[in-house]
Amino acid sequence: MADRQRLNVFLDSLYRGNSALLENMEKEAHRADVPVIRKGTQSVMRMLLALKQPVEVLEIGTAVGFSAVFILQNSNAHVTTIENYAPRIAAARENFRRAGVEERVTFLTGDAQDILPYLAGSYDFIFMDAAKGQYSAFLPQVMRLLMPGGVLVTDNVLQEGEILESHYAVERRNRTIYKRMREYLREITEDPRLVTAVIETGDGMAISVKVGKDGGGTTSTEAAVTDGMAISVKVGKDHGAGSDTADSVIKKESI
Repeated sequence: MADRQRLNVFLDSLYRGNSALLENMEKEAHRADVPVIRKGTQSVMRMLLALKQPVEVLEIGTAVGFSAVFILQNSNAHVTTIENYAPRIAAARENFRRAGVEERVTFLTGDAQDILPYLAGSYDFIFMDAAKGQYSAFLPQVMRLLMPGGVLVTDNVLQEGEILESHYAVERRNRTIYKRMREYLREITEDPRLVTAVIETGDGMAISVKVGKDGGGTTSTEAAVTDGMAISVKVGKDHGAGSDTADSVIKKESI
């Protein structure tokens, strides 16, 4: 455990950091005990956004808006984001206002299971960071909305390592989430429409690419990064929020 903690400290020291606003949002979230995506997760997300350069992003689980603002500041995308927990909705709206991104966000409030079936169109990047026990329930609609070649990122899939334990070693109150997360990981790694890697970064990330209806004759792949990989994407001098490498798409939907 000590080695893992030291490794995390070292990796965090390599992190390039965020805007002053995002740094403040992260501190405020931590003071309020609101979970936000961890430094390692942010690094992988930044790399994926640079690689994919998404136009339409769907986020399931807004919380206080940290990850949505992070996505917007690291891409030219439009974000549709869903949140059900009332105390966090007002905070997220205020954070979108502070960040000046209101025109690039469609903020939908309510249960994602109720909202997802009514969404039309398609998304080239979906970030799922909501109720962990509901991931499998969301998956059919997520697959409908994810365009071929699109990226699905699922956060917190290792549950602080509890996913490795025997069913009987898990606290009774956590067993349902434990069982459902294991089922979800099986679904996304065995679905022939997806190529999936599960990595240890943060509290575990599952990164899936939709490869088509039949998977092109391939099976999906589960991989765990165990001895370290550095993945870099050359984005060019003008990449980033405000650059002209991709056009922003502004869309308003109502539920």
